[in-house]
Amino acid sequence: MSAGSSVLRRQVLVFAVVGVVNTGTYLGLYLLFLTRLPYLAAHVLAFVLSMTGSFFLNARFTYRTRPTWRKFLLFPLTNAANFVCTTAGVWVLVDVLHTGARWAPLLASAAAIPVTFVVSRWIMAPRRAAPRQAAPRRTIA
Repeated sequence: MSAGSSVLRRQVLVFAVVGVVNTGTYLGLYLLFLTRLPYLAAHVLAFVLSMTGSFFLNARFTYRTRPTWRKFLLFPLTNAANFVCTTAGVWVLVDVLHTGARWAPLLASAAAIPVTFVVSRWIMAPRRAAPRQAAPRRTIA
């Protein structure tokens, strides 16, 4: 196994763990806020806070990179990618394949994880600069 594939394997595993932690954080915050706020306000606040936590957990543990404002502002694209994939997946499962609507979101969410990981990695992982070619030496003719 190459060093690159072991890094990728570790990132996928840690990404999954962060996702589980993020889901639990969202649910716990949602239920907490629901005791004092209307459900939609509880959802939005829990969503924003858990997404912020997910950003820092992924920066620190998944990609081992320094969080920056640029990455922080781009990070919601991971949720947008997830939303598009899960919405399309639910539609395909329910309207095209005629599966039950009850479990379709769970199946679609599982299918969206690889896409979400790729978008997350594109935003968060440090890019390696292409090796520079040495400048040609000038010779006196």
